[in-house]
Amino acid sequence: MQRPAAAPPGPHYKWIALSNTTLGIFMSLLNASSLIIALPAVFRAIHLNPLDAANFDYLLWILMGYMLVTAVFVVSFGRIGDMFGRVRMYNLGFAIFTAASILLSITWSQGTQGAMELIIFRMLQAMGGALLMANSAAILTDAFPADQRGMAMGINQMAGLAGQFVGLILGGVLVTIDWRWVFLINVPIGLFGTIWAYVQLRETGERHPARIDWWGNLLFAAGLTLLLVGVTYGIRPYGGSSMAWLSPFVITTIAAGLLLLAVFVLVEYRVPQPMFEMHLFGIRAFSAGNIAGLTSSIGRGGLQFLLIIWLQGIWLPIHGYDFAETPLWAGIYMLPLTLGFLLAGPLSGYLSDRYGARPFATGGMLLAAASFLLLMALPANFAYPLFAVILFVNGISFGLFGAPNTTGIMNSVPARYRGAASGMRATFQNTGMPLSIGVFFSFMILGLSAHVPAVMLRGLTAQGVPAALAARLSHLPPVSYLFAAFLGENPLATLLGPKILRALPHASAARLVGRSFFPSLIAGPFHSGLVVTLTFAIVMCLIAAGASWLRGGRFVYDEHESEGRRRA
Repeated sequence: MQRPAAAPPGPHYKWIALSNTTLGIFMSLLNASSLIIALPAVFRAIHLNPLDAANFDYLLWILMGYMLVTAVFVVSFGRIGDMFGRVRMYNLGFAIFTAASILLSITWSQGTQGAMELIIFRMLQAMGGALLMANSAAILTDAFPADQRGMAMGINQMAGLAGQFVGLILGGVLVTIDWRWVFLINVPIGLFGTIWAYVQLRETGERHPARIDWWGNLLFAAGLTLLLVGVTYGIRPYGGSSMAWLSPFVITTIAAGLLLLAVFVLVEYRVPQPMFEMHLFGIRAFSAGNIAGLTSSIGRGGLQFLLIIWLQGIWLPIHGYDFAETPLWAGIYMLPLTLGFLLAGPLSGYLSDRYGARPFATGGMLLAAASFLLLMALPANFAYPLFAVILFVNGISFGLFGAPNTTGIMNSVPARYRGAASGMRATFQNTGMPLSIGVFFSFMILGLSAHVPAVMLRGLTAQGVPAALAARLSHLPPVSYLFAAFLGENPLATLLGPKILRALPHASAARLVGRSFFPSLIAGPFHSGLVVTLTFAIVMCLIAAGASWLRGGRFVYDEHESEGRRRA
């Protein structure tokens, strides 16, 4: 039996809901960006060498594990929110995220055991993040009238980007004290947010108790997990190849994941109370918005990592920055991207309440494609003012897209399905992130594999490195030195070792381990891979723009009209 929505506690409740959900997204993105900047210090503290092939999996899972868990569980948590209360599930997410942050800050082991603890606690943290993400948009949709939801979503996303902005700087500052502070900083925010959520938030949306779709949950979780694990492991070295896309494990895992997801779709059409409300895809605004959200996420998801590698591994060292300093400065130099999003997000959300999502979401994706084209035209050693302007334009483009697209999706569905719709929207967005990283890095590694060996062989032998050693180093998997650059390491200092360096002339040894030799060596090959990668991103943005245009004009689901049709 349906439980009717409770009356809102008062006219100001919507602002309480907005402020609390805003705090939740601020905390989660603060954590994500500060961890990216702090990873070099974390790896040094637990004594893991990023150039050791055996350690690559740990780095990969620290980065990707959170995304994978969020993508797998967010839709289930949205559906459960419809059944048992969106606020109840959201509050639980705040508590879990805070508890996991405490566990991460007291990780007690070193080496591979310490890495495993970090991965497990990050996955637990992702469970809390999935509960927050699955229900926050639904809570806002319940609390705000239709003509104010875009504004609310814009403010919510602006706060999230503010968290990312603060995290980029704060992460670099905190690791100079102790890497554990990167996780501890979440705790006071999480404790305050958890208590405030339990005290202030109320169930204002409809609740529809139902049976849990166990088969749907199991098939979806298993299928999406296998698919994303396969994509994640595809960028690992395999045998003599720079990537593992043709390895039996990756092929089997991806094929099995796709097969289980196909079975999942069939099951969802047949069960009486499905986890994935397939009939919602019959609503054009809902289906087009989710296609746009998925393709835009694929187009943008891996960009941050490539920009960090571009700055940390090439541009900053060439311009005199020590490798140990590059993580913090990369965060600082990427701030125009965040600033553009902060300016465009709330404004586009506010305007979309009046004019609908289509002009802003479509225009944002077209502008994003143009910004990627401009990035492609830059040389590897660019002039920073032009780079900053392009980043600012890119931030504006995704700011124009984000809040209107989310609002358009949430406005299009009946109130009883808002939790499921919020979870489905978040699933598409979060699935796009690891898919994007897998595709972006694959294109980049292909470009580096084609050009780096000859360039590195000439560069090393010219400095007196023995030809046999130079040939072996030139054929190392590109992913090794890509992630070394990502972690603020000069890979040649480690790869050559003190014995070889002592045998070389002093000037040659100093040049090889200096700031500019290795970045200059890979700058050309990196740019070749970047062109291919950004071409793919442009295609994804154009598809997202087309889907956004096809959503139609402003549309808000009319509960009264629908009820009248059912009675007639």
